[in-house]
Amino acid sequence: MANNNTQKLRSIRHARIRKRLAGTTERPRLSVFRSLKHISAQIIDDTTGNTIVSASSEEKAIEGTGNATGAKLVGKALAERARAKGINAVVFDRGGFRYHGRVASLADGAREAGLEF
Repeated sequence: MANNNTQKLRSIRHARIRKRLAGTTERPRLSVFRSLKHISAQIIDDTTGNTIVSASSEEKAIEGTGNATGAKLVGKALAERARAKGINAVVFDRGGFRYHGRVASLADGAREAGLEF
């Protein structure tokens, strides 16, 4: 029961964030999802609704788990892929999660690899 309530509250927070936040072609949205074991992120152009770049701790190319160090590796991989596609600046969407722990590590890794937000 508590898990279902937690998911509802997170979706409410995410909807509240998404009301004010949208990615454009010039500055797409970096969306983060955190599960119990893994973390994933994608860069989305909301004007067309297309995912431009994505990265996840489940990929074999990213040697890491869903912990904070793995999240940092996911952020770095995502930023490198984005810069290869010509994306330098994004809008950060934390997905209703607190900017803390794994979510903050992913953001730090993306910043270290040259992504601006």
